[in-house]
Amino acid sequence: MAKSRLIGDYPVIGIRPVIDARQGYLKVRDSLEDQTMNMAKSAKKLLEENLKYSNGETVKVVIANSTIGRVPEAAACEEQFKKEGVEITITVTPCWCYGSETMDMNKDTIKAVWGMNATERPGAVYLAAVLAGHAQKGLPAFGIYGKEVQEADDESIPEDVQEKLLRFARAAVAAKTMKGKSYLQIGSLCMGIAGSAIDYNFFEEYLGMRVESVDEVEIIRRMEENIYDEKEYQKALAWTKEYCKQGFDKNPTEIRHTPEEDEKAWEFVVKMMCILKDLMNGNENLDDKFSEERLGHNAIAAGFQGQRQWTDFYPNCDFGESILNSSFDHNGIREPYILATENDTLNGAGMLFLKLLTNKAQMFSDVRTFWSTESVRKATGYDLEGVAKENGGIIHLINSGATCLDATGVCKDENGNELIKPWYEVTKEEQTKMLEKTAWCPADNGYFRGGGFSTKFLTQAHMPATMIRVNIIKGLGPVVQIAEGWTVDLPVDVSEVLWKRTDYTWPCTWFAPRCDGKDGAFKSAYDVMNNWGANHGAISHGHVGADVITLCSMLRIPVCMHNVPKEQIFRPACWNAFGMDKEGQDYRACQTYGPLYR
Repeated sequence: MAKSRLIGDYPVIGIRPVIDARQGYLKVRDSLEDQTMNMAKSAKKLLEENLKYSNGETVKVVIANSTIGRVPEAAACEEQFKKEGVEITITVTPCWCYGSETMDMNKDTIKAVWGMNATERPGAVYLAAVLAGHAQKGLPAFGIYGKEVQEADDESIPEDVQEKLLRFARAAVAAKTMKGKSYLQIGSLCMGIAGSAIDYNFFEEYLGMRVESVDEVEIIRRMEENIYDEKEYQKALAWTKEYCKQGFDKNPTEIRHTPEEDEKAWEFVVKMMCILKDLMNGNENLDDKFSEERLGHNAIAAGFQGQRQWTDFYPNCDFGESILNSSFDHNGIREPYILATENDTLNGAGMLFLKLLTNKAQMFSDVRTFWSTESVRKATGYDLEGVAKENGGIIHLINSGATCLDATGVCKDENGNELIKPWYEVTKEEQTKMLEKTAWCPADNGYFRGGGFSTKFLTQAHMPATMIRVNIIKGLGPVVQIAEGWTVDLPVDVSEVLWKRTDYTWPCTWFAPRCDGKDGAFKSAYDVMNNWGANHGAISHGHVGADVITLCSMLRIPVCMHNVPKEQIFRPACWNAFGMDKEGQDYRACQTYGPLYR
């Protein structure tokens, strides 16, 4: 656990144990008190054992002080939860209860209801009745109902119920963590890239975030007026010199920088990295006369324009982007930042979604080139194998900066499988290996006239991965694309031939999306590439598309393209009233309910 860099508490989950209020001779309520409260305790235990906030702290879960059978107890629960900062509620019950008297009526909470599948008492009947009430009142709620019948005295949580409870809670915590935080754009529009033209309405109405803007010249002002932490800068510079090895220079000899010029460039990019952190979240160690600059912008995510005005004149930001997006820096292991290259605000939003769902460092890449089996064979003489062959080829994910060093794939689980770990599980030894696998090559002067360095590594790992993209469509609003698949570990000699055809000084990852051979966007890897909505993608370790779909439904963002198995799709129950096709349901429901924070 680490202290949060942000102002504002993390969202709390409240468990609402609801109960049949009938007393009388049979004492129905009394007979259900222990069972109902134990359901709440089991749910609390499950969430606390499996979920963490982005800073590594265990998610806070509270239970209502009493079971809820009638309106006064629902009101008391509401008052208690208000004081405890609850923004997410899970109502649980094994029995029939009075629907509209016990339901969560707070329009600002994200809601789920778990009705136990048992025969002794009709928890499923309450679930259906209260979900109908939620739908009628315009308060979307997720319904959770186990597939198998449980015995009345069985206090375990079935696996399918566990999956839904965790998926709901994980997505709800991500949604509410963004609320009230900032996206900080440093610069603005980059090379005409639409995603870097920030859409205030998207961040404010869908994510509940502020938008903050700083001109890139602020970095120069802080350098020239010594508005940075000199002690931290010297520490970062010494660490960089020790661990960050300079790679080869691809530039023609006559325009290469001298060793002295490279040394100055290193000092510049390290200082820039320190200042970027200060801009995002402030720095209490700045001199007293810089009390305003101490504050930062409370940014949970940021973007740096760079090209072209900055990079035509100053060293690029690739070093700062890559290190900040990684799970460590000169201060050791720490929560990754989200810093989008070229200020692609929509890709930054995608990276933020994925980070908050996984607590892992994220990749930012160009969705650059599709390589078919035939094209690879023609270029290298090699025939693709495994998932690359099965899915009709590979997509080259590559960009000069912003990709986390965790994507080197050096971490392994207890079974020897490569992975990207949650940041708080990364070890010092793994950090060292990531740095050893990375070189910092002098930047291509054709792209970056001001110099700087580019991050060079190859993802030599076979890992499950999920690529997403947020796009904004005029007349429709934001939509999300999701492609689950795997990183592909090509033979090094094959990889180098293909890699060098783009830029051998940039981080290189080969990706095979999971395809089904049927007509549509996932017929083959080519079709995924051909249907992708922008030039960039945000990529996370793991198959987490189902979590992204659940999060998007909470934010009211329709998912226009995905390859997530149907049985994993989990959205509010009232989505079922919008037709029988899942995709159409999503569009109609999101349009009806509108942005979460409008």
